[in-house]
Amino acid sequence: MHITLRTFVFIDSLQPQLASYLATSSQGFLPIPGDACMWIEVAPGMAVHRLSDIALKESNVRMGEQVVERSFGSMEIHYRSQSEVLEAGSIILRELNTSLETRMPCKISWNEIIRAITPDHATLINRQLRKGSMILPGKSMFILEVEPAGYAVYAANEAEKAAHVTLVDLKPFGNFGRLTMMGNEADAEEAAFAVGRAIENLNQRARKD
Repeated sequence: MHITLRTFVFIDSLQPQLASYLATSSQGFLPIPGDACMWIEVAPGMAVHRLSDIALKESNVRMGEQVVERSFGSMEIHYRSQSEVLEAGSIILRELNTSLETRMPCKISWNEIIRAITPDHATLINRQLRKGSMILPGKSMFILEVEPAGYAVYAANEAEKAAHVTLVDLKPFGNFGRLTMMGNEADAEEAAFAVGRAIENLNQRARKD
């Protein structure tokens, strides 16, 4: 059966907020700040089991997350050593008999900053999104939607590296991935710029490989 490589992205160092957020839903071994990480998403969803099995048997990585849907399957692996995570990624690509260039590029479907959030708006968002931090009235909200969904994790890490923003919500599963972050206006703008630049560079590197 043909397996489509939707997301295949390496994160060199998990930032503190993202690592803590991933740990809230982790079904396996908890990632910690500074760990190298790889997020992989394939179609159909059941194919992720075989890829998880081979990565864990042939490398030292730990698995923090595995989500198996009908259409897509996702996995998160991490380890303190970047080289170990990269080797696990290479093992998976060999198992699929493919290369990095076959992964789907990341498409930004929505990218916007909502400035000076009102108290009513902030309260409504906080009642809906419960895993991350709360949005405070008067702050700016950076919202992003990407396809495939797994790239939202990479976007969150790059935004946290670049700007003093707070992670509110992250949904890296399904047809689209969504990211919500909060900060002052300048930091929200810097986060949005950093994410756009990082995704552009990611797509360019895939075309060159």
